[in-house]
Amino acid sequence: MSRLQADLLLLVVALIWGSAFVAQNLGMANVGPYTFTAARFWLGALIVAPLAWREMQERGRAAGTTFTLPDRRDLRLMLILGSFLFLGAAFQQIGIVSTTVTNAGFLTALYVPLVPLLAWLINHHRPHWSTWPAAIGCLLGSWLLTGGQSIAINSGDLWVVSSAVFWAGHILLLGQTAKHPIGPFTVACGQFLIVGVLGTLVAVILEPVTVAKLTAATGSIAYAGILSVGFAFTAQVIAQRHTLPADTAIIISSEMAFAAIFGAIWFGDKLDGSGILGCVLILCGSLLVQLLPLFETMRRIGKTN
Repeated sequence: MSRLQADLLLLVVALIWGSAFVAQNLGMANVGPYTFTAARFWLGALIVAPLAWREMQERGRAAGTTFTLPDRRDLRLMLILGSFLFLGAAFQQIGIVSTTVTNAGFLTALYVPLVPLLAWLINHHRPHWSTWPAAIGCLLGSWLLTGGQSIAINSGDLWVVSSAVFWAGHILLLGQTAKHPIGPFTVACGQFLIVGVLGTLVAVILEPVTVAKLTAATGSIAYAGILSVGFAFTAQVIAQRHTLPADTAIIISSEMAFAAIFGAIWFGDKLDGSGILGCVLILCGSLLVQLLPLFETMRRIGKTN
């Protein structure tokens, strides 16, 4: 898979996550944030499990055995990935309950500049110069998309800011899985199981979980579990083996633009001029970070030839 193909796959991921906003919004009317998070990730793990099993069998045949289970290092990686994924998803859901959509939308987008910044500080990987204007454009677009209103910080906002840190950490960690022999489906299934277990434990303690409430949220959980988790998060694992974490953060931020579009279709939300400009800035930032490095590479190849 080329870097451009990986970036395009991430754009599809952002499209799915943007549409899943509708399902998450509807599902929260019946169950709590931890219950919804646990249920959709259990479903996602169930969807990916056969692919992970086949992947372990193929690795085993290559090694001359029936199948190969993840070793201790792989299990540790999946545990850390699942923990970051759980904290990002859970903190965001908690924050949404107690803050405004305007604040939540803008503050979640903080992971866009955080990813290249952390990659630079931790991995000493200097991002392409196009990353910075693209990240700024995505942040500005997110602010315009949420109405261009002033941000008044409250406790819910702090939860959302915390989630952005864990989303950024998760993206950076996923970038490291390419260095491991473990397959992408095994990684995806493993992290989904961790989120399911953690979400279930916390939900049982903090939230009233009933069969009736879960039944009422079945449609939303199915959509979010099958598409948002089972397909999209797995596709993210695959795509990030062929592209950079900074690209991933910027491209996935287009999720907000797609969420606004699906919100307009499903809920009748109207985008004003500010919102439309915000969508344009986010999508332009996503394209900028994909195309400029490609053009520069093609130009260098042309000069060499």
